[in-house]
Amino acid sequence: MTNIMDFTQNMVEVVSIICIIAISISLVLLLYRVIKGPSNPDRAVALDAIGVNIMALAGLLAVLLVTTYFNDVILLIGILLFIGTIAIAKFLEMGVIIDHDMD
Repeated sequence: MTNIMDFTQNMVEVVSIICIIAISISLVLLLYRVIKGPSNPDRAVALDAIGVNIMALAGLLAVLLVTTYFNDVILLIGILLFIGTIAIAKFLEMGVIIDHDMD
């Protein structure tokens, strides 16, 4: 029984490391898209995807370290990512984020 548990633990570690490498490559390519994007909406989508990849990295780190402390971090990143996406979309749509109309 311990042989199966050791095999499973080793497989989880190997797959997690492979996923971390793939996400890191994805982050580099997305960073290139943010810097050299052909338009502002492309940059906004790349920033959103970077946030999702950071959430995935935090989740993989939680799996590798066998802890649940990263769950709060993942939720916080998700909330900030949503707020940031709304702000960027509003800025691209109207040119301002906070309206100062006193009507």
